[in-house]
Amino acid sequence: MKNYLFYLGMAFLLVFFTGCGRKGKKGIFTPTSSGRAYELLVVIDQGMWERPAGRALFNVLDSDVPGLPQPERSFRIMYTDPSNYDATLKLIRNIIIAEVNPDRYTQPKFKYAKDVYAAPQMILTIQAPDEASFAEFVKENTQVIIDFFTHAEMNRQMALLEESHSDYISTKVKSMFDCDVWVPSELTASKQGENFFWVGTNSAVADQNFVIYSYPYRDKNTFTKEYFVHKRDSVMKINIPGAREGMYMMTDSLLTDVRPIVVQGDYAFEARGLWRVKGDLMGGPFVSHSRVDRANQRVIVVEIFVYAPEKLKRDLVRQLEASLYTLKLPSSKQEGVEIPVGATRKDSINVEE
Repeated sequence: MKNYLFYLGMAFLLVFFTGCGRKGKKGIFTPTSSGRAYELLVVIDQGMWERPAGRALFNVLDSDVPGLPQPERSFRIMYTDPSNYDATLKLIRNIIIAEVNPDRYTQPKFKYAKDVYAAPQMILTIQAPDEASFAEFVKENTQVIIDFFTHAEMNRQMALLEESHSDYISTKVKSMFDCDVWVPSELTASKQGENFFWVGTNSAVADQNFVIYSYPYRDKNTFTKEYFVHKRDSVMKINIPGAREGMYMMTDSLLTDVRPIVVQGDYAFEARGLWRVKGDLMGGPFVSHSRVDRANQRVIVVEIFVYAPEKLKRDLVRQLEASLYTLKLPSSKQEGVEIPVGATRKDSINVEE
C-alpha cells in the first residue's frame, strides 16, 4: 500500500489539508462498487449512533448543500452495526467507519483508504478514545468530512469526463483562451462574445450551463466578493440578456458566499450562490472558479449555472461542477486531474501501512 501526503498552502488561508491513503486501480478481480452518487454507509455501534456522538456525525452528513435555492441534503445516509457489516455492504462506494476504543487511541484521528473492497470506493475511518472526543472532533471537522466524499464523487465524475467530453467545447476554449477544459457533450447550444464563451443544454426543464470568460488581472484585491460580483454582473449583463429589453442575469450578492480553494495545486477563488434575471422570475444556483493566468496577466473565470424550476438541483450542480476542476491554464497539459482527498489537521493523521 502506498501512502500519500497532500499539503495545500494558500496565501490567503493558512490551512493544512493532508492525508494518506491507499491508492488503487480497479483490477480484473476487483468488483464494481455499489450505491448511487452521494450515497454513503455509516458503520457504527447502534447504541453510539443514537447517542450524542452518533447524532453529531449524522448532523454533519445531513447538512444542507450550500448555494441552493431550496434545502437539499449533502448525502443519502444509511447505517449498520459493525456486526452486520458483511461482504455485500463492503461493496458500497462511500463508507464511514466509527471506531471508539480507549485502549487503542489517545486522540481523535482520521484514516482513509481507497478501493479496498471495490472500485471506485472511498472509506473514511474516524478513530477516537471516547465518544465525547469523537463528537467534538466530528464537529470541528464538519467541512472536511463533507469535502472528503464530495471531492471523491467529483473525482469519479472527472474520470468519466476524461473518457467522454465535448471535443467541440475543448477546441473552442483552446482557440479563444489557450486553455483546456472537459465539459459534458450534452451541452450543445453555444454563444461567443468578447473574451466570453457560453454553452448549455438549452432545455426549459433542467437547463445546465457552462461559461468561461477572462479579464485583466490587477492585484490581489481582484479576489474579493465585491469585485467578483461587480465583474460577473457586468459580463453577464452584456452576454446573458433576458427575454425582453432591460432583463439580464445578475448575482444575488446576499445569497452568495466566497472562499479560497486549491485547484491543481494553485490558488482559486470560489463563489457559490444564486443568480436571477433582473425583471423576471428566472433564477437558480451557480458555482464559479476564478484563477490567475500568470503568463498572460489575466483572470480566467469558469462557471456553471443551472435553471431547473421545481426540480431538485443538487446533482445537476455537482455533476457539472466537476468540469470546473478540469480547467488547465496555458502551458499546462490536461491529464490526471484529481482533487486531493484526505484529513485536515497535521496532528490528526494516522498513516495506514
